[in-house]
Amino acid sequence: MATPSQERIHETWLHSSRVLPTRFIRPLIEFTRVEAAGGIVLLIAALVALVWANSPWYESYFNLFDAHVELSGWVIHIDESLKHLINDGLMAVFFFVVGLEIKRELVVGELNSVKKAALPAMAALGGMVVPALIFVGFVAGGEPDAISGWGIPMATDIAFSVGVVALLGSRVSIGAKLFLLALAIVDDIGAIAVIAVFYTDDMNFAWLAAAVVGIVVTYAARRAGVQNLAIYVLLALFIWYGFLESGVHATIAGVILGLMTPVHARYTDEQFRQKAKQVLDRWDTNRASPHAAERLDQDALELAAVATASVSPLDRLEHMLHPWTSFVIVPLFALANAGVRFVGGEEAFLETLFSPVSLGVAVGLALGKPIGITAATWIGLKLNMGVLPRRTTMRTVVGLGALAGIGFTVSLFITELAFRESLFGDEAKIGIFLGSAIAGIVGFLMLRSIKSPEEEFAEAAEHLAEAGESIP
Repeated sequence: MATPSQERIHETWLHSSRVLPTRFIRPLIEFTRVEAAGGIVLLIAALVALVWANSPWYESYFNLFDAHVELSGWVIHIDESLKHLINDGLMAVFFFVVGLEIKRELVVGELNSVKKAALPAMAALGGMVVPALIFVGFVAGGEPDAISGWGIPMATDIAFSVGVVALLGSRVSIGAKLFLLALAIVDDIGAIAVIAVFYTDDMNFAWLAAAVVGIVVTYAARRAGVQNLAIYVLLALFIWYGFLESGVHATIAGVILGLMTPVHARYTDEQFRQKAKQVLDRWDTNRASPHAAERLDQDALELAAVATASVSPLDRLEHMLHPWTSFVIVPLFALANAGVRFVGGEEAFLETLFSPVSLGVAVGLALGKPIGITAATWIGLKLNMGVLPRRTTMRTVVGLGALAGIGFTVSLFITELAFRESLFGDEAKIGIFLGSAIAGIVGFLMLRSIKSPEEEFAEAAEHLAEAGESIP
């Protein structure tokens, strides 16, 4: 018979492995799996860019992504380099998926109430402010243009950070993973706000007004119950082009449209069951009909339509687009933007590495992120703004804060906006590589030292055995 101590240990182990409600957790698990695998592809793309840009064929790398693409049509005229088309066009799809995930978190996730959102939001705020201040401290007093890169070390790359956490298995609790995801989502909101407000070119209010009209029409179509996806795609393209021409960065269109996507399905679970049952009952009757094949095909199409309407548009779109953004768009972005050519030998490289911009970014990511997140979380706990998830200590928070210092994708994106053709861009990219690598390694090692529930159970059982209590 188990002793009270053994029962408590066993109960704790069982509780740690209990599955949370599936309505939110299943999409989260799928999201993290895609992000983890996408992080590997992203890393490979970045390494290919670095090797290619420093190979004997480096000219082909820069010629490819600097090549201009011209598209003309009625009203629309696009004349951009391939690199800018990727950054302004394809990355709008990436930010659309980001907007979808933000919407999910705000409605049914870890940010759907002030009480749940307060602590990760506080942590994210600290993780944005401290790195920005560190960067400003490094570049203050130097070249005036360098200060515009203050937003670079603020960002967190969800793909990389979640990918590293996935490697740690049960050492990091589901609650801690949700805390990191919520923190990263708030971080994305902050980065999007920074891009929209501080990295916007001269405004063309006519095109901005046109984009707003497109948003209003999209909202009206949604309220009217329009289900045709092609209509929304055309409206999305119009809104994107309006933002592109307005001076507000075009990727903001993706975020706005993501936030407008309905998170609830047209049919509830019970309505789906009833409608599916009606179709299946009719299917049983139609099997005996002389025109069975035609009628059964019609029943199957109707059942498919009912099933589609029973999944929220947000889930459908995320399921459809997330693999494309993780395995195609973001790696292509990394390939186009991570190619830094090191010229001038070791001395020139060291000079670039230890430049104020490079150090400001690297230290901001590797040191500023964990300091800011840990300090803000501690303050939030003292102010009773929330509680840490189960099996999550301040040591865990420091490790998660370090992983949040992997800024890769969004940091590179902000670098392109902040410095464009400036030489500071290469310095910032080197800082991103260095800071993100240090942050990832430190965060992994810190969280790797945390015992998993299975190890805790085995250790506790061993102590009981040493005390003379039998193991059930």
